[in-house]
Amino acid sequence: MNKKIALVTGANKGIGKEIARQLGELGYTVLVGSRDLARGEATAKELVADGIDARAVHLEVTDERSTGAAAAAIEREHGRLDVLVNNAAIIPEGDGPVSQISADALRAGYETNVIGLVLSTRAMLPLLRRADDARIVNLSSELASLTRVGDPESRMSTVRTLAYNSSKAAVNMVTVMLANELRGTGILVNAADPGNCATDMGGWDAARTPSQGAAVAVRLATLTPDGPSGELHAESGRLPW
Repeated sequence: MNKKIALVTGANKGIGKEIARQLGELGYTVLVGSRDLARGEATAKELVADGIDARAVHLEVTDERSTGAAAAAIEREHGRLDVLVNNAAIIPEGDGPVSQISADALRAGYETNVIGLVLSTRAMLPLLRRADDARIVNLSSELASLTRVGDPESRMSTVRTLAYNSSKAAVNMVTVMLANELRGTGILVNAADPGNCATDMGGWDAARTPSQGAAVAVRLATLTPDGPSGELHAESGRLPW
């Protein structure tokens, strides 16, 4: 039986790298998506040294030519894709509250976190349709929750990064709409909140490890087909909405 193929975007470090590692430990061939190919190759080499079948894929999610080229390369090498984990995301430089954020910072956040996710998904969908029971997992955040960010008693209300928070709320909507669109196809679309993990983005003093955060996405990426196609799940220590 052919091994399952999983692509993780932004997988050269942090949570993405740990998602790739854990999927590899489950027997998947993992494609390490990275906008910096050299860093992706270094991560793939590290995973291979640990006994994981890993290959680097150059993938700049904001560039439609890059997402198309990556899909073409995966098609030539594997013919299909079983799992897509949309992990690539940024907190743009200059992110801040509504009264202070620059238009450039807001655009940058949406360009990567929302448009990039849509471009990657759209490019990979033909390959996902060729797989049996394919899975798409989008990384969300507790900061996407209108309820929690709107609660003055919640620490989420003090995190005033408009580009990141609002773009992740948009990711939740993309997830719901894509799940509806793919209902009945055999492809499950889910969102995962890994929690605040010790990474470049989350800060190295965060309580959760990248491995703990990655486990949430991996559970969703490996769901067995016991629910209706297109069924939506949101999973983490805290649900993202």
